[in-house]
Amino acid sequence: MASKALRAVVLGPPGSGKGTVCERIARSFGLQHLSSGQFLRESLRGGGEVGTLAKQYLERGLLVPDHVITRVMMMELEKRRAEHWLLDGFPRTLGQAEALDRICELDVVISLHIPFETLKDRLSARWIHPASGRVYNMEFNPPHVHGIDDVTGEPLVQREDDRPEAVTARLRKYKDAAKPVIELYKSRGILHSFSGTETNKIWPYVYALLSNKIPPLRSEEEH
Repeated sequence: MASKALRAVVLGPPGSGKGTVCERIARSFGLQHLSSGQFLRESLRGGGEVGTLAKQYLERGLLVPDHVITRVMMMELEKRRAEHWLLDGFPRTLGQAEALDRICELDVVISLHIPFETLKDRLSARWIHPASGRVYNMEFNPPHVHGIDDVTGEPLVQREDDRPEAVTARLRKYKDAAKPVIELYKSRGILHSFSGTETNKIWPYVYALLSNKIPPLRSEEEH
């Protein structure tokens, strides 16, 4: 390759707009958007040792543990050693960050900081299409037909941990796990934090940061 492949990560709590920011970065800069949730769904559908292992946890209503998610992600990243990519949903814990260190060196880590009340409101209004992972928000991104996925016509569901009573505990758990990851990347000088309540207001700053590291394919205004 003419230049070193850019390796980036977007960190943020559930409901912070990580997916939206990642999609915009992928379109604007040509980075592959690598979602841990998407890879996990693919490994479940494909069966195999890791998929079977993950399924055993999910069927019991348990979180897929670090070592399983890490194996899924390492297998995918090994295939993309020469490519520009952007990680979404990984690493979530210090153990995952250390595993990532063993196969590559990150260039930039973007951390999204959204007020607690905003996150609580967003998550409580969030519904998903389980098979694809498509996310809808009943306030600012509702489906065309209430309760129905736009693409397949299948019913949407609200995840147990998106229900209002579960959201507070979920956000606290994220914060505890993410703190050492954020500190690690901060100590390396590659962490860039952005605060706000709206993705559209945070985006110009993210765009400006990345424009200094990789030539954009399209201008910020095209969003």
